[in-house]
Amino acid sequence: MYQHHTETFENLPAEKRERVLRAAGEEFALRGYEAAKMSVIARGAAVSVGALYKYFENKQDLYLAVMHHSVADMEGLLTSLAHTDEDILVKAERIIREIQRFSRRDQLLIKLYQGATSQNDPALAAAMAEEIESVAARIYRSAIREAQAAGDIRPDLDADFISFTLHSFFMMLQFSYSCEYHTQRLKIYAGADILLHDDFVVEQLLKFFKAALR
Repeated sequence: MYQHHTETFENLPAEKRERVLRAAGEEFALRGYEAAKMSVIARGAAVSVGALYKYFENKQDLYLAVMHHSVADMEGLLTSLAHTDEDILVKAERIIREIQRFSRRDQLLIKLYQGATSQNDPALAAAMAEEIESVAARIYRSAIREAQAAGDIRPDLDADFISFTLHSFFMMLQFSYSCEYHTQRLKIYAGADILLHDDFVVEQLLKFFKAALR
């Protein structure tokens, strides 16, 4: 995978790297990619604008670096799940509960993710999709094919398309816990207090997945 930062950034202390990525994530999440300003990011990170351009060749590389960093936790969870022998529904429950936890802990990063899915620049949109989705796609495909081999998922289902479908469910769930429009949409369909009932959300999704996959 393409490395979006320079060697200079790589050699910074971990605390400073985190500070730069956090400041950039907040600015991109609040303003969107086009309106975000490198000067605001520099000020929030307590570095100069010139230093930012020593760490990243341009704003797009900084944006992609932030996105890569922001999805690292979920990527780690998915990777760990891919190497277990747990039933596919057990894996799905763990992913759903992690989404609930992560979405409440760091709503700005989920908003950043949501903004990335609506990029109008075709080249940037392609780069974002590759950055965000390629690892998840590989992990989901592997988990689904293993589940089919173990008899946990019907063999007549196409692993590639089911991977896309499951990840779409999970992506929308993230947005529903974090992004105002999607939160209101969830409440309209499922009730105003739905976000207070995590176990119910888990139960209903698992019933749906079980009916669809077995």
